[in-house]
Amino acid sequence: MSEQEKGFTVKDRRRFDSSGETRNGAEPEQEKAPEQKPQPEPQPEPQAPPQEPVLEAEPQEQQAGGPGPQAERRHQLPPVDFSGLILSLAHATMMHLGQIPGPDGQPMPPELDLARHTIDTIAMLQAKTKGNLDPEEQKLIDTALVELRMAFVQIAG
Repeated sequence: MSEQEKGFTVKDRRRFDSSGETRNGAEPEQEKAPEQKPQPEPQPEPQAPPQEPVLEAEPQEQQAGGPGPQAERRHQLPPVDFSGLILSLAHATMMHLGQIPGPDGQPMPPELDLARHTIDTIAMLQAKTKGNLDPEEQKLIDTALVELRMAFVQIAG
């Protein structure tokens, strides 16, 4: 393609080279608009108190007496603990095995690679936490692995 056929030209306008020195022939920055007379800063408006976080648990008196006025916006989440993690991974594995319907209620096709990966993740957690779990957590992870491996073998054939 000849010089005349090119549709655009790239021009390096950086003022400094890679070493930080001013480039020869670098164009100076364009003049900024003339400074205006400084305006006094507007006073910040008083802020309303911050709203409560959406995922915070309801107060005890509202929990016992039923949903509070903001029940639609709030979700009661389980505590973050080891058992919850294992149950979540086991649930995901059963979904990957096609044993639990998807979010739309329709059966999901088995995805054996994902199921095997999740089972291996639980097994890794079992090995890494050996000797650090209370008896209930140890029983949960052992039982989950046995049941998930049996389900995998039944489906994989």
